[in-house]
Amino acid sequence: MRAILFDLDGTLIDSEPVWGAANTSLVHSRQGRVTEELLRSLSGLDSTLAMRYIHEQFGWVGHDIAADVAAVQQKVSQSYARGVLWLPGARELLTAVKAAGFRTGLVTSTYRELVAYVLAEAGSDAFDVVVCGDDGHRPKPDPESYAVAAARLGVPTGACVAVEDSARGVESAAAAGCLVLNVSSTVRSPLAHVHVASLRDVDVATFERLVGSPATV
Repeated sequence: MRAILFDLDGTLIDSEPVWGAANTSLVHSRQGRVTEELLRSLSGLDSTLAMRYIHEQFGWVGHDIAADVAAVQQKVSQSYARGVLWLPGARELLTAVKAAGFRTGLVTSTYRELVAYVLAEAGSDAFDVVVCGDDGHRPKPDPESYAVAAARLGVPTGACVAVEDSARGVESAAAAGCLVLNVSSTVRSPLAHVHVASLRDVDVATFERLVGSPATV
């Protein structure tokens, strides 16, 4: 039994601009200036850790982190309600790996309320297990989220391929014992087993070569 475990933001959906706009709006409301470097620093962080980092960078005192997280999530939710932008090749790849007999999981730092929008578009059978950032486990780059997903599937982490775009995500999956496919045109983590620029460059054979044999249910 083998599984493909997908990250969400920046891997399957083009959500970085959405999160960037939401965080920028909050910072601008307090006369702060957002840089591309700041936004890159948030990649792979769950919402609470990202907001804590923003507070530290701007020296905000007296502002409620939980309230700011809720404000940013509300803006992201409004965007997702209008539609989720899937990255090229993502939906086609999900369909292909399911048809090939792989188990699938979604392992994301995004909170479940927002993940619901993606699941509604992907279909109820797109993922056999979904692990979200507010499920109570230690966030990436800790390996717990990947270990939890594999355990719920009943699959050893060594028989899982994780698909990740961020360095923190790759670190998380590799530490859990997964084989890692790093999909990014900018990030090339040395911990990944394979690097591709886009999911359009990935097919079922890519995963079969990593795992070592064709998928079976």
